[in-house]
Amino acid sequence: MSGHDVAIAGIAYWSRGLPSWAAARDYALGGEAVADAPARPSPQLLPANERRRAPETVAVALDVALAACQAADRDPAELPSVFASAHGDMAITDYMCQTLAADPRALSPIRFHNSVHNAAAGYWTIGAGCMRAATAICAERASFAQGLIEALAQLAEGSEAVLLVGYDGPSAGPLSAITPSEDLLGGALLLSRAANTSAPRLRARLDEGAADAGGALTRRLSGNAMATMLPLFDALATGAAQVRLDAGSGRALVVELTHG
Repeated sequence: MSGHDVAIAGIAYWSRGLPSWAAARDYALGGEAVADAPARPSPQLLPANERRRAPETVAVALDVALAACQAADRDPAELPSVFASAHGDMAITDYMCQTLAADPRALSPIRFHNSVHNAAAGYWTIGAGCMRAATAICAERASFAQGLIEALAQLAEGSEAVLLVGYDGPSAGPLSAITPSEDLLGGALLLSRAANTSAPRLRARLDEGAADAGGALTRRLSGNAMATMLPLFDALATGAAQVRLDAGSGRALVVELTHG
């Protein structure tokens, strides 16, 4: 699907106990989780009041999005973005379903506002003052691979750089039985067409077959709906040359990596 490789100019990661890409990379290479890590991400892009009220899924998405931009020394306002989530915020979805069933007039406008799948993308464009395109993608367990395909397509169509964010939180209520997800996870890549850089590079193609099992990061959060992106982060941490991601319908997105 892509005959051109692109640079991974910025990498970011957040999970409980591993609140940065440096901590995640150390863990993937045999280290330990950070004992005194914060229990919740704190996206500095939002004003303090909004930071406290934002759903955890929005908080983790914005935290890693900004960290990837900072790692690449890029202005967030200049970047098109792709936000991938398998479920959106399941706790709010559960609240919406229960409230509509019991007392529809009691529905909170703020929680309704945060229930939409593009909530994180919306907060991001407002917080960053970004007028570039922001895309929200949902493809269940294939969400991150499909988000990567979308980002690569935008680069092939002329964008100089694209921000890709994957995130998901825990499921809640009766929906947990059919859309299970555990804990909180976010990861982001700043992908660029720049040629003169020492950053890792990737190219991707679709193939038939299963995804790779992944390594330490994947095993640690295998219950999260966005864990399907973690084999790529394991590969980036350990220097692997290739990884296969779940692209849905029995297909895999084969990602070839060149490390700087």
